Amino acid sequence: MVTDISDRSDIAGVITDFYSRAFADDLLGHVFVDVAKLDLDRHLPIMCDFWETVIFKSGAYRRNALRLHLDLHRLEPLTERHFARWLALWTATIDDRHAGPRAEHAKLQAGRIAGAMQRRLAGDRNEAPSRIPLAGPVLRAPEDHPQG
Repeated sequence: MVTDISDRSDIAGVITDFYSRAFADDLLGHVFVDVAKLDLDRHLPIMCDFWETVIFKSGAYRRNALRLHLDLHRLEPLTERHFARWLALWTATIDDRHAGPRAEHAKLQAGRIAGAMQRRLAGDRNEAPSRIPLAGPVLRAPEDHPQG
């Protein structure tokens, strides 16, 4: 039975699975392996802190994610295709492993983060959020739904 994300161990499983997919991906693999030269042993605890903060509001992540992505963007321009693929892989990984309110929150926040990161890397901080297409149904914030 598939369960919701319940703790840091679940987050670590999602992140490990996600990065194995991303490293093998035709579009993203090059960015993670050749450009960022990502050291997974060092990076995984940081990403666990990040997603634990996003999902459980733990406050464990205290870094500047934008700065790291700006540095990477200077080496290899990150495009809408990169963000859409990242989000599709993240969503598929969550869906394959978990179901429930926290899993849905992780997918929704990933879409928001991807959109904000993409806009900031492009230098446009005032534009309305774009909708990066998901592999499945589009997740929208509650404010996007008309009140009836």
